[in-house]
Amino acid sequence: MTTSAISTDAAQALRPHAEQTYAAELEALAKADDRRRPPGWHLSPWAVTQYLLGATLDDGTEITPKYIGSRRVVEVAVATLATDRALLLLGVPGTAKTWLSEHLAAAVSGDSTLLVQGTAGTSEEAVRYGWNYARLLAEGPSEAALVPSPVMTAMARGSIGRIEELTRMPSDVQDGLITVLSEKALPVAELGIEVQAQRGFNIIATANDRDRGVNDLSSALRRRFNTVVLPVPDSAEDEMRIVTQRVEQLGRALELPEVPTSLTEIQRVVTVFRELRSGVTEDNGTKVKSPSGTLSTAEAISVITNGIALAAHFGDGQLRSADVAAGIQGAVVQDRVSDGVVWREYLETVARGRDGWGEFYRACREVGA
Repeated sequence: MTTSAISTDAAQALRPHAEQTYAAELEALAKADDRRRPPGWHLSPWAVTQYLLGATLDDGTEITPKYIGSRRVVEVAVATLATDRALLLLGVPGTAKTWLSEHLAAAVSGDSTLLVQGTAGTSEEAVRYGWNYARLLAEGPSEAALVPSPVMTAMARGSIGRIEELTRMPSDVQDGLITVLSEKALPVAELGIEVQAQRGFNIIATANDRDRGVNDLSSALRRRFNTVVLPVPDSAEDEMRIVTQRVEQLGRALELPEVPTSLTEIQRVVTVFRELRSGVTEDNGTKVKSPSGTLSTAEAISVITNGIALAAHFGDGQLRSADVAAGIQGAVVQDRVSDGVVWREYLETVARGRDGWGEFYRACREVGA
């Protein structure tokens, strides 16, 4: 493939970056923003918060909410990035850690792409630097042969670097960040130079609550982070707003055929997930067993989006219980034996006798048959 064959048209991208999707909002906020901006920031902390939580500007521009949740959580996260401490977003799967990380970077730096994906196989080069070995062998160590990591690039540009799933990375790779976060410099011993972080540089890392014990952060590294815990949505209403908003956005991005949004089915999916997560029905009248999966808001969004695709392409264009039944079962039943028991008990003790849930109960029973 030649370089000319690679498309760089954001309009044709399956998932444009936050700074591309919301470029007009970021521009409007920058014009209206008359508050003090930290060195290297594109917006003030106040404007970054408005971008994340949504607002109506004086000129009438609507800033859509990117994060639905506690304002204080967002304010603490934004304030952290204005200090010399890095930000660690911690929470169970599906609490919008990656989503918030991306939008924070887009609003602060105008670039959310300086990303390191943490895995068990992530090497030290991913957070420090590597080499173009062809040039290294031909010319020896030189700046031309150096391959900077996203973290090094963020330092040089004075931008936000992002690290996903920090606790999945090996401990020795994690500790490679200590010098970066404490000294704000990255030595290149082979060349006898160092890259000093420019103003505006910081790191946003995410970690999964359920990964504790995989590769716990050393105390030295943890001290370099300010940890902000992202909770699951407080109320069913908040979770419904999140699911509805994200489903609409995904539908437009994927160009799915128009399907009228069924608040009944969205409410049903959210109710099922919340009751199974909490182990009790919403009226606190019946205790239920919880499955092994997380049943996150992100999974609820996926269930509804898949249901819309089914309704549009194989149904009558209306989102119905049959369209979401298979998705719910797939999300709940991660372990065929133990989770299967949990799901069947929920259907028989809760769904079967609940008013207006007859069609849903029958659809789920049919899928599980």
